[in-house]
Amino acid sequence: MDSLQYVEVETGNNIDATVIWLHGLGANGHDFEPIVPVLRLPDTLGIRFIFPHAPAIPVTINQGMVMPAWYDISSLELGRQVDETQLRASAAQVAALADQEITRGIAAERIIIAGFSQGGAVGFEMALSFSKPLAGLLAMSTYFATASTIEPNPANRELPILIQHGTMDPMVSIEFGQDSYRLLTEMGYPAEFVSYKGQHEVVAPQIKDVRDWFVERLT
Repeated sequence: MDSLQYVEVETGNNIDATVIWLHGLGANGHDFEPIVPVLRLPDTLGIRFIFPHAPAIPVTINQGMVMPAWYDISSLELGRQVDETQLRASAAQVAALADQEITRGIAAERIIIAGFSQGGAVGFEMALSFSKPLAGLLAMSTYFATASTIEPNPANRELPILIQHGTMDPMVSIEFGQDSYRLLTEMGYPAEFVSYKGQHEVVAPQIKDVRDWFVERLT
């Protein structure tokens, strides 16, 4: 299994927490890098942000164009038909990054997984199946692609999950976020769902909520 390349940004002093943040289809690890200073996190929190780059693969719904993607999407009919084998492989690569952070001295309980769109679908699979208890999962404008096939690990049965979605998202309808919330609560996870006036994007009120949630999870 190839290791993911990534962008790394550190904030505060005495790094003792990590956020692994996954981008969406066609983007790369630099996509969310500018959000770090905008979060205005307190200096008392020493956080290492890791923004991995997805591999470049052909994407069926984009006429087979090669682009950064965590997995292939073959059709949007009946929801989204995704390549779950590729998705799980990407989740395993992200899990390897989390294990790497643990070897660097970060406790698993101080690692947050965040993901936007495709990255969020990988985040669901990785975080819920990870063998060590994590600090939280942030799922933005995304969907629970492997809800019917995932093998949850008991280590993350109490994982705090924050789902955020734009009310006018033309790419990933808000119904996908609402359905993810329903599925997770039915599975017994302490999930929270928040919607924002916006499209397939991250808006200012959402950034404030992310900041507050990070502080709550890591303080």
